[in-house]
Amino acid sequence: MVFPLTRRLSRPAHRVHRALAECGAQFTFYAKAIADVPVAVTRHWRHIVRLIAEISFGSATLLAGGGAVGVVFAMSFVTGSQIGLEGFRGLDLVGLSPVSGAMSGLVNTRELAPVVAGIALAAKVGTGFTAQLGAMRIAEEIDALEVMSVRSLRFLVTTRMVAAFVAVIPLYLVGLFASYVATRFVVVEVNGQSGGTYDYYFHLVLPPQDIALSLGKALLLAMIVTMVHCYYGYHASGGPEGVGRAAGRALRTSIVLIMVADILATFAFWGVFPTLPGLGAGQ
Repeated sequence: MVFPLTRRLSRPAHRVHRALAECGAQFTFYAKAIADVPVAVTRHWRHIVRLIAEISFGSATLLAGGGAVGVVFAMSFVTGSQIGLEGFRGLDLVGLSPVSGAMSGLVNTRELAPVVAGIALAAKVGTGFTAQLGAMRIAEEIDALEVMSVRSLRFLVTTRMVAAFVAVIPLYLVGLFASYVATRFVVVEVNGQSGGTYDYYFHLVLPPQDIALSLGKALLLAMIVTMVHCYYGYHASGGPEGVGRAAGRALRTSIVLIMVADILATFAFWGVFPTLPGLGAGQ
């Protein structure tokens, strides 16, 4: 009776031990990659510039798919349209449709635009990083770099982190602009709301620091996405099938972390009970 019970108890203990070891390995990987940023910027800046162009506009081989600009713009425009459609309908039911501009300034800036940019980056750029690094791992190209005394972590991972961090700034601003335009178009042009009233409430609740904090949240999410996808690609194994599994695990992990980080960043930037700028409304 003792041995079966011991085996049953050892299984969950083994899973917990393996999960903790995985968390420790990821933390060590991320710490090493971040510590190499100064050296990577000075020694591999040409590689970083090439990666920035590839992330933003796509390489020649990816011309049909395009870069992340089109994906971020399209996803932000669609979500902004949904805010305009559903938000206006909800506010109109309680007689508050004139403040639809305030809804756009708050929701798009603080929540939707950063999350959409993060998910678009994970789907378009992150999975590409996982596939590239995974293919290099199973083809033993990463081992070949180490044999040639090239620090593969710095050259392959840190450079991608820096490139994604730089490229996400214009990408995010494009997405934020698309969400603003889409919401205003739906509210004013489709639903017939006064453009002057919309613009008044939009500018009333949108201080410049909100845009800066929103950009900071997008940078945080981009860093998380890049590190997670590079980790799974760098440690891929099991041939092409293993690379596919690594891409799936990276995408699932990054999306969960995007949501968790978004909530924590919202609390950190705007508090648990955020106020409404310009309206004097608080808790």
